[in-house]
Amino acid sequence: MPGPCNSKKKKKAIAKKNKKKTSAIQATAPPEPPSLVHEIEPPPSDIVCVAHEPPPELPAPHVQELHEEVLPIIHDPGNGPRVRDVRGFLTSFFAQPPSLEDPLCAEFSQEEVLQMLCTTLPEETAIVLWYNKSRATSRICPSCRRLYRLGDILPDLTDDGENRINETRSPLLAREQEISGLCSPVCFIVASFEYPSAIKTTWGRTADEIDDFTWDLLNGPGDGQGDKGLSLLLKMARLPDLGLGQLCLPDIDFDAEPEDQIHCRENYERDKFS
Repeated sequence: MPGPCNSKKKKKAIAKKNKKKTSAIQATAPPEPPSLVHEIEPPPSDIVCVAHEPPPELPAPHVQELHEEVLPIIHDPGNGPRVRDVRGFLTSFFAQPPSLEDPLCAEFSQEEVLQMLCTTLPEETAIVLWYNKSRATSRICPSCRRLYRLGDILPDLTDDGENRINETRSPLLAREQEISGLCSPVCFIVASFEYPSAIKTTWGRTADEIDDFTWDLLNGPGDGQGDKGLSLLLKMARLPDLGLGQLCLPDIDFDAEPEDQIHCRENYERDKFS
């Protein structure tokens, strides 16, 4: 009768036998077939593919802003309106129309007078002189371009920067404003800086009120330090015809007696058509 040891040996023998069968089956098993999926390789090519790059950004063209700041025709620095654009001022509603009811203003208001002034003076200076002589009360200061009316009490800018209004007006200042449009003694000095010796004797006076010595100074070459346009305006504004008679008829002596002027005019007309 077998004991417990024989049973154990029998189990080990059976397990060993099963292990041998499994190893033999694994050894004789056929290899796995190759995979049917192949990786496709692109054929060789001589074409070089360049990576796509975005085109360079071109600088945007400069487009002027539609709301560009436009300088006004008139501006006020704090002591009265000033005309910034004289040519534009003439066509604006700020400009007073010519005083056609005044014969002298109506005569000066002709466009031909302005054209003749432009041949002698700088354009803006000529326009200011033409405007002042063709308007009865409206004035543009040729020096500082202040816009005012005859009889206005104009504010003055003192050295300390405070506005001061002169309640009393000099009679010569009122005359000078009417004659040339220069609005203040300072502007008159700036305009007559070319003739410093003639400042006092020219201030507020017309040609027939100026002595011969002063007039000779005004007709002289000057000191060469002032504004030529303002200096010429200072002299032309004092003449009853703005000097246009001498400009258009240079051979006629307008200072001579009436009989001599007629004789000179006849000689001029004869020489012109001969």
